[in-house]
Amino acid sequence: MKVLVTDKCNDKAGEIVAQVAEVDVLPTMTEDEYVENIHKYDALIIRSASKITKRIIDAATNLKIIGRAGVGVDNIDLEAATQKGIIVVNSPDGNTNAAAEHTIAMMLSMVRNIPNACQSTKEGKWDRAKFTGTEVFGKSLGVIGLGKIGSHVAKVALALGMNVFVYDPYTSETIVKNMGAEYISNLDDFWGKCDFITVHVPKTKETTNLICKETIAKMKDGVRLINCARGGIINESDLREALDNGKVASAAIDVYTCEPDIQQCPLYGCTKNLILTPHLGASTSEAQINVAIDVANQIKEVLSGGSAISAVNIPSLKPAILEPVKDYMLLAQNVGEFAEQMIKGNLQSIEITFKGNLATLDISPLQTAILKGIFSTSMQDVNFVNAPIIAKNKGIEIHVTKSETSGDYIGSITVKINKDKGSTVVSGVLIAKDVKRIVKVNNFDTSIEPEEHMLFIPHENKPSMIAKVATVISNADININNMSVSPDNEKQLSAMIISTGSKVEQNALQEINNIDGIKDAVYVHLGK
Repeated sequence: MKVLVTDKCNDKAGEIVAQVAEVDVLPTMTEDEYVENIHKYDALIIRSASKITKRIIDAATNLKIIGRAGVGVDNIDLEAATQKGIIVVNSPDGNTNAAAEHTIAMMLSMVRNIPNACQSTKEGKWDRAKFTGTEVFGKSLGVIGLGKIGSHVAKVALALGMNVFVYDPYTSETIVKNMGAEYISNLDDFWGKCDFITVHVPKTKETTNLICKETIAKMKDGVRLINCARGGIINESDLREALDNGKVASAAIDVYTCEPDIQQCPLYGCTKNLILTPHLGASTSEAQINVAIDVANQIKEVLSGGSAISAVNIPSLKPAILEPVKDYMLLAQNVGEFAEQMIKGNLQSIEITFKGNLATLDISPLQTAILKGIFSTSMQDVNFVNAPIIAKNKGIEIHVTKSETSGDYIGSITVKINKDKGSTVVSGVLIAKDVKRIVKVNNFDTSIEPEEHMLFIPHENKPSMIAKVATVISNADININNMSVSPDNEKQLSAMIISTGSKVEQNALQEINNIDGIKDAVYVHLGK
């Protein structure tokens, strides 16, 4: 067996995989060079410099696993790798300390004016009064997202004597209280409590522009903002305006929507109290060593016949268990994703029902796929390995029921999501080997193929409703791929379920909701 290590990965990676395979350590290749050489290798270790395209994967006749020494896998065509049966692994924990420490460093540098004071002193000046700072002791820090990085930041802030407020709908109040922080269940109650706010969430449709002109207006005057997570969670134009008018006293930003072209960022050239760094969150020698060791050990394990612990695209399960249910795996994930996005609020419990022939099988892979679908709508780096662990750590109750009564279908999957603001139910079936259908959403019976972009639009039963919705979608230059209209006779309502050719932006969704007779239209994004 042969392993290719490239992108200047730490030497530890090559040393570890050399225990089970021959190793080539080469510079970053062009796409053509990869296509010419990738057939020689059983495994590949990269960082962010290499772009592993479908063309490269198609040429990889022997490749079994790709290891990304880092968190993000945007530079790998996951769909192509999955279709070819190539495992893709990353290192979701290797940069936790680095990212958390960078967040704290940015906060302290911001309040003590360290960058400007450093530059002034290097110029031979002695402007002590000009750079009078602010202490963080006794101040309040708002943490949005209590994952591994957010938790570390919160603990350090508490040790510095700060009061910490946490907003995370996927974290229980008990966990927050046990660490010494205060749990805030509603964002509207969160904004006005904080002297500092830091974000530690993935960039999703829910978190994009989470901090914007509207939410900044709800914050304290003189609030200070930190973003070391993903560019676009804080709206950069709105932040620039708030810095200019003094609503935001200062900000520290490490990530941008236009990386690496920083000159295109609205914050570029801002002379106010602003610290900008070039995405340094994971840039420590320790983090680079940690991620290299992590992915190398996973590749060593897989090449030795074992399982990867951080597979991001396919489940690390025994073929005997996976084979009987593999055709239902994506359906299970889509049903979980659909149900989760149908209702807002804090997740409390999940009820899963398997009917028909599925009741006689080991459905553990399907249960994991459902959890992956549910959590991946709002969390980053959820995979088939860590999804059950996430559910357990967050104290979410899971109830699974099997029934050999098949109803109208050979096998069906039903997911009920229970939140503090209500419940929602979604059912899916296979009507042929690769033909998936969503057949029930709450009280509405339907039959529509789950696709990447979908709309669920309850509405009153009256003329022109479909035409009005279609007009909005058309005006937004969005194509309608498919539509199902289903009645709920008990409530005198119907529901349009529409699959579209592209994402439905918030302004178009709001326009649909403004149509008289529409009842809380929802945009749903499903994985592939």
